[in-house]
Amino acid sequence: MYFSSMALNKNALIRYKTIDKCLQNHYRKWTLNDLIEECSDALYEYEGRDVNVSKRSVQLDLQLMRSDKLGYNAPIIVYDKKFYKYKDENYSITDIPLTENDMNVLSETVEMLKQFKDFSLFSELGGIIQKLEDKVYTERTHQTAIIHLDKNEELKGLEHLDLLYQSILKKICLNITYRSFKARKEQVINFHPFILKEFNNRWFLVGKKKKEGTIMTLALDRMISIDYDLDTDYLNEPFNGDEYYKNTFGVTVLNNENLMEIELKIDRMNAPYVITKPLHHSQQIIKRYQDGSILIQVKLHLNYELERLVLGFGKSIEVIKPRVLRNRIKNSLKAAYTNYK
Repeated sequence: MYFSSMALNKNALIRYKTIDKCLQNHYRKWTLNDLIEECSDALYEYEGRDVNVSKRSVQLDLQLMRSDKLGYNAPIIVYDKKFYKYKDENYSITDIPLTENDMNVLSETVEMLKQFKDFSLFSELGGIIQKLEDKVYTERTHQTAIIHLDKNEELKGLEHLDLLYQSILKKICLNITYRSFKARKEQVINFHPFILKEFNNRWFLVGKKKKEGTIMTLALDRMISIDYDLDTDYLNEPFNGDEYYKNTFGVTVLNNENLMEIELKIDRMNAPYVITKPLHHSQQIIKRYQDGSILIQVKLHLNYELERLVLGFGKSIEVIKPRVLRNRIKNSLKAAYTNYK
């Protein structure tokens, strides 16, 4: 069926389904007034209030269902000058095969919905997403996925997502049993959550331990258990994630002493990628070389994630300044080189 630009509203769809259900019942004769009454009853049941269904609306519905505008081409005929029925008694608009475009839309929708499967909104759907995915797959097994999104199904901590989301939404303090990679044993942190942040396919909780404390970032995959703390008043402080992370690549926000103007030389092969997908919103091109390479400037905190980003470019990037970052990268590359000697 075609989801056309005429933007079908929910009431129209309910009327189409109701008319279809009526015309499938061959043991009753259906007049126009009968169809109007059935549509009115269906809309009342759906909306919980009386909805005026005009004679003109149902006549247009019948006309549209007969046409190709919705992809139905319904074989609706009039007999004895006043009764409506399907000429083909086995016909139903629900049996119309999906077009290739519809299958593409469904595939994309399923893939995007799956990214949020750990939120209770979707867990309460009782497997509908999985059933929809299976149905789409069986209809188009001859095709590969149209959209492929990065995801890690084995990543720990995703089961906490909804609880944390709800605690932020309802402004509730938490007791989080947590064990960092560096800690020898777990600890219980009394935490006031502000936002959830995703970076590089990992999720983090950002907030404070107490009013006078600094902002902390906790990785969901290091959380062992979480309990609500209803006895502690929530720190209802204003927090703007965009402002907090504006000078940071990744999740490690440092103080202003670590905020520097960084110049990076990108070789000819990688320059187009860095131009079309900037490393950071502060990126500026300050020089273009004759060989096609470029010199860019970004203003960022010198954190671990930035170092990993630079190292990921390998020989395609050179840190021009500051010297402290240039030396860190140089020493990392030297250490890496010794691994291959």
